[in-house]
Amino acid sequence: MTDHEDDLGPRVASFRELRGMSLRALAAAAGVSTSFLSQLENGRTNASVASLRKIAGALGVSPAELLDERAAHTRGVLRADRRPRLEGALGVEKFVLSLPPLRNLEVYAGEFAPGASTGAHPYTHGNAQEMFVVIDGTVVFELGGERFEMSRDDSIEFLSSVPHRIVNESDAEARVIWINSPPTPDEAHGA
Repeated sequence: MTDHEDDLGPRVASFRELRGMSLRALAAAAGVSTSFLSQLENGRTNASVASLRKIAGALGVSPAELLDERAAHTRGVLRADRRPRLEGALGVEKFVLSLPPLRNLEVYAGEFAPGASTGAHPYTHGNAQEMFVVIDGTVVFELGGERFEMSRDDSIEFLSSVPHRIVNESDAEARVIWINSPPTPDEAHGA
């Protein structure tokens, strides 16, 4: 066994845990048995090239990344031009910064054109702890009937179950970040 093969199992386990996947979920996604995957993670067997490719694909990485000991603690860089874009209200662009599968938190970046808002009415989603941060510009954050004028580097923490709305009342673009923990259930996503 080479050094790379000795470390492959723990790296597979690390990537799997980073993605919040169970042993069974990864095995099913990769088309391998749970017992084979368990033996691989525990260093009791090796992976063929075909199995390595399947496991890497199910983890969303290349086989080379599975063999590279430096890569097991991160999902890598998400380039700005490759961020998934979410549909939002007119004048609002929202980008995913935390790729699924999500484990403990989700992060979004947003851009609000002058006059843009998350919608005509406040919305709720789940019951997560949420942090909203203004990166550039100014916005009005409405939360539970209160209005908060927020500027660059201002932040507010709240429960996502409280009705909230964001509007850019200025004549310049505003950039923001949302952070939710735990992740919002799929059926509850808002702007």
